[in-house]
Amino acid sequence: MQKRYVLVVLVLIFFVCSAGCSSSLPAQPTPTPTPTQVVPSTPESRTATVPPSDMALQLSDMNSDYIIKDRSVMISPEVTQLTHDLGWRQGYFVLFYRLNKDKDDQTFIRQSINIFPLENMNKVFSIEKEDMKSGSNGSSTFYEIPFPTIGDMSIAFRGSLTNDPYDFVVYTVLFTKKNVYEKITMTGTTTDYETLKDITQKAAEKIR
Repeated sequence: MQKRYVLVVLVLIFFVCSAGCSSSLPAQPTPTPTPTQVVPSTPESRTATVPPSDMALQLSDMNSDYIIKDRSVMISPEVTQLTHDLGWRQGYFVLFYRLNKDKDDQTFIRQSINIFPLENMNKVFSIEKEDMKSGSNGSSTFYEIPFPTIGDMSIAFRGSLTNDPYDFVVYTVLFTKKNVYEKITMTGTTTDYETLKDITQKAAEKIR
């Protein structure tokens, strides 16, 4: 009798365990992935979207001992006929000046900004570059110097004016970005190649 009781208990335990092992958990629903919304990027404009006056260097971009000597829009009679033929639209310039009488120091930095049709930028740059190299007016001698790439096309020169009694060194950087052609010149008793690199990079970053 006792053996039969034990046998029944073992059989019941077996079926309970079998039922527990063979039962499966209910299937979990597969989560539906949330679609990622792709926002199309707006292509950058190939032409400048700010006026030339906003591209001009500011006093805050210069060393603290500089002042603004002149700043103005360019007018049509101030540019050459060749410039007009290349489709010149508008321009702007700013002239910075530093004077230290105690050290007999005077330095000028001039930035000119010119807007042309985009399709003429290669021609504008090539003509201005060759003009600098050839010294076509005979009043200056310039040599190309290594310089970081600025904008779309760039080149830098160092030289002097032929009839300058002070024999000031003149640095000139030409560069284009979008439909903007710029010329930055530094001359005087104290010129600085590193300062020129810094302000030229700042000028290029203002073209948007």
